[in-house]
Amino acid sequence: QLQFVESGGGLVQPGGSLRLSCQASEFIQDDYVIGWFRQAPGKEHDGVSCISGADGSTYYADSVKGRFTISRDRTKNTVALQMNSLKPEDTAVYYCAALSRRLIGRPQAMCVMGAELASWGQGTQVTVSS
Repeated sequence: QLQFVESGGGLVQPGGSLRLSCQASEFIQDDYVIGWFRQAPGKEHDGVSCISGADGSTYYADSVKGRFTISRDRTKNTVALQMNSLKPEDTAVYYCAALSRRLIGRPQAMCVMGAELASWGQGTQVTVSS
């Protein structure tokens, strides 16, 4: 499995923005589906947004739809998550993960079920608080 190093987290006030980035350990082949997940204290990993390496199709959890945008930069081999209008309930450690499209299918499946199969790096802490 691909490994990632996440960065860009921090402390931000409600309504603020952050841009997270994850750097892959090797080139992200088009066969992969890549996702951003988050884990709040005492909770499981939840899929936030996922993107298909093959066609760029995306999926967003209802809780972030309209506020977050996922994107992939092939030249930098990174996947970013632009987070706007942040809320206190967005506070969590954010992680990247990737699974083969042949294993997980579409981005929605990655976000909904991918956490059960993914491996995790150190993540990046996002804290939304006034």
